[in-house]
Amino acid sequence: MLRIKSGFSGERSLVLPKMVTDMMAADAIVSVLYVTDIGYYPKAENHYRERREPIDQYVFIYCIDGRGSYEVGGNSYEVSANQYFILPAGVPHRYQADAEEPWTIYWIHFKGVLAPHYAADAIAPTSVNPGIHSRISNRINMFEELFETLNSGYSIENIRYAMSLFHHYLASLRYVHQYRSAGEKIDEGNVVEAAIHYMKENIERHMTLQEVADFTGYSASHFSMLFKAKTGHSPLNYINLLKIQRACLLLDTTQMRMNQICHKLGMDDPYYFSRLFSKIMGMSPRAYRTKPKA
Repeated sequence: MLRIKSGFSGERSLVLPKMVTDMMAADAIVSVLYVTDIGYYPKAENHYRERREPIDQYVFIYCIDGRGSYEVGGNSYEVSANQYFILPAGVPHRYQADAEEPWTIYWIHFKGVLAPHYAADAIAPTSVNPGIHSRISNRINMFEELFETLNSGYSIENIRYAMSLFHHYLASLRYVHQYRSAGEKIDEGNVVEAAIHYMKENIERHMTLQEVADFTGYSASHFSMLFKAKTGHSPLNYINLLKIQRACLLLDTTQMRMNQICHKLGMDDPYYFSRLFSKIMGMSPRAYRTKPKA
């Protein structure tokens, strides 16, 4: 296996011990579908993997920003933001981040009796674009809960709960219409409500005023006027409020380091993140994490 560039600022990964994966393979509940490796790479510059000797795991990659490419079964594919693909087990493959716009990806290696069924017809990139009824932020939270559950220990109860989450996570992508239909409905005529939904769905990316305005179909100036009249905040200030709200959640519920949270919010500069957090919350991220909660 060829590997180039390991270690990306803000990355997180977890490789489950063989003793644990053996336990999962023998468990009646878990063995049908289970994770062996899981991680998140933000702006993974020079990321490259080539496996000439095939592995016995399926490889799921979900690109949320940037671009990349991969080869499998003699075919080449390009992948961009809001697309995922699943590489089949037992087949050599290669994948890499784009040199100019390196991808940000969630990735999972998985096995089990149901693995080929979830992976069916997913070799080519499948788009999961933000929209009025999308639930991308819910899916991101699901991934975090899966990761944190595994990270907290390998008891059989933890493992079984985590793999139940993994079923739901894959199902949210493979049956995306049903997943979206089951979510909270947004009033399509409410421009501000739709814009806030779009902001939440793209919370891990850097967003511009023009991008959000384009989503609503209004000019940037007219949209800003409507948004501030409704919320009392400018669109960009509101985006920052949402990002810090998400930062508080991650500080409260995960063991992520500050630079990892920073990248999860689409920010490259941890010092800027800390200043913004302090401005909005009145204390630093570290002080917030250690402050007793009621």
